[in-house]
Amino acid sequence: MLVGLILPGADNGGTRYDPLAELAALSEAAGAHVVGRALQKRAKICAGTYIGSGKVQELALYVEDKEADVIVFDNELTPSQIREIEKICKRRVIDRTELILDIFASRARTHAARLQVELAQLEYTAPRLRGMWSHLERIAGAGGGTKVGAVGGIGTRGPGERQIEIDRRLVQKRVSFLREQIAQIDKRRIREVKARSDFFTISLVGYTNAGKSTLMNALTGADTLVADKLFATLDTKTRRWDLGGGQTALLSDTVGFVRNLPHRLVASFRATLEETIHSDLLLHVIDASGHDAAGQIRAVESVLAELGCEDIARINVLNKIDAVDEDSALHLLRLNLENAVEVSAATGAGLGDLCERVLQLMRDRYVRITIEADTGNGKLLAYVSKHGHILGTDYFDDRMRLDLRLPTAEVSRVINLGGTVVA
Repeated sequence: MLVGLILPGADNGGTRYDPLAELAALSEAAGAHVVGRALQKRAKICAGTYIGSGKVQELALYVEDKEADVIVFDNELTPSQIREIEKICKRRVIDRTELILDIFASRARTHAARLQVELAQLEYTAPRLRGMWSHLERIAGAGGGTKVGAVGGIGTRGPGERQIEIDRRLVQKRVSFLREQIAQIDKRRIREVKARSDFFTISLVGYTNAGKSTLMNALTGADTLVADKLFATLDTKTRRWDLGGGQTALLSDTVGFVRNLPHRLVASFRATLEETIHSDLLLHVIDASGHDAAGQIRAVESVLAELGCEDIARINVLNKIDAVDEDSALHLLRLNLENAVEVSAATGAGLGDLCERVLQLMRDRYVRITIEADTGNGKLLAYVSKHGHILGTDYFDDRMRLDLRLPTAEVSRVINLGGTVVA
């Protein structure tokens, strides 16, 4: 059973927008069969039951009638809200975050992905441990008003309270270990990304199931898994892309985004998303055949902003034009996204235009130059390291020669900092 709460000012996504469509897709991706949906409109969230006690009573009857065994909320619930709803409905209750974590756990294949998912799961579970052991806490004595009596008096401390403390220590220890492991992976990933500075790097980003992996295969001949399901790809793959005319780039496929992607996952998968953070160009792949493409675009932009990628150059790629029907949002996308490239990764239509657009951006935005400067000019070195790529360095006497790839707009600044262009 799917349940959602609509608050004042919520994005309605247009007349054809289904507020529980994505939750249904996520549930099916997790292996569930959806038997019913329930929506509630409220002025504010109910602290006790999220959707209000009356609606929960109604939900309990609906769940019984539909013979549903799990209730999935399209929101993140507090432990106390989950307990209260479960008590009334007598069914297991999970929220959106737990559902996404479950999907990620089933999709993780590499060691790095498994560590990242486990960390996110533990950080989600840690504040909910108290609720898990509440049945044992009641074994403790009646207690009293004092600090000692509050836990049942001396000698009557409940085994549930002890188990909570044991579990919390175990969780904290495991979380610390996982963070250390992921930090090491993060460092290796950064070194790998920086080692590719000789190449122009491009990342595919977009909503999950927008066709990024299919596009990756079409452009590079990669063997990335393609499946019509959410989060089919969790691990970043990078392949060489021959753009023609002797130009090549490195193209990376990344994990897809969804609305309200849990912050724990964004933090945990930062190492996986390192390719995106350090890219020269982002290709934002958009499902042009969908009815809520505008909402999906906003969700992707939100995650990119959280990663600090707002200033990276990007090209909007309207994919799946072969599947567009008269009710799709393609005509609105054409109006709102100027200079977007329309392609079909499945049929190959428009891929030549996309290559041309990328080549044009490379020529307009970046330039390869060789400069000379004093070896002691640390300010210049720091500036070109931050704003461009140093492809090679030679030293002679007290001078250095740097082979650079820089944004065209930065060349004048490099000259002002003491660099002399020699080639």
